[in-house]
Amino acid sequence: MKMMKKKKKKKKKKQEEEEEEEKKKKKETKTKKKKKEEEEEEDEKEKEKKEKEKKEKEKEKEKEKEKEKKKKKEKEKEKEKEKEEEDEEEEEEEEKKKKEKEKKKTKTDKEKKTKKKKKKKKKKKKKEKEKKKRRRKRRSKKEKFLIE
Repeated sequence: MKMMKKKKKKKKKKQEEEEEEEKKKKKETKTKKKKKEEEEEEDEKEKEKKEKEKKEKEKEKEKEKEKEKKKKKEKEKEKEKEKEEEDEEEEEEEEKKKKEKEKKKTKTDKEKKTKKKKKKKKKKKKKEKEKKKRRRKRRSKKEKFLIE
């Protein structure tokens, strides 16, 4: 009888220890699982943050590119304007030279006058046409630029 009680006690003790061990294991796995989930969450948050930063950087780059494009267009516009002014000055110079040459020629005054008048009219008309063309081009470019 005593032996039986001892055995039972021993068995019971062993069972309790096993249960305790099992509880510990469960608790450990639970904490491990929880820790893993927290780490995954943290990783996910970090990933999202990096993604957001990347997008913002790309936006910034895009803005910078747009600024550069605008600057470039402005420079081109300025160059074009300068070129037009130079062309006009050259035309005026040429006109002056031609006038001087015409004065030097030894033709009758009437012929000179009529030729000069005709040439002047033609040149003025041509100049006006060119100016109008240039203005139209400029306006259309400005409008396009504004539209963009």
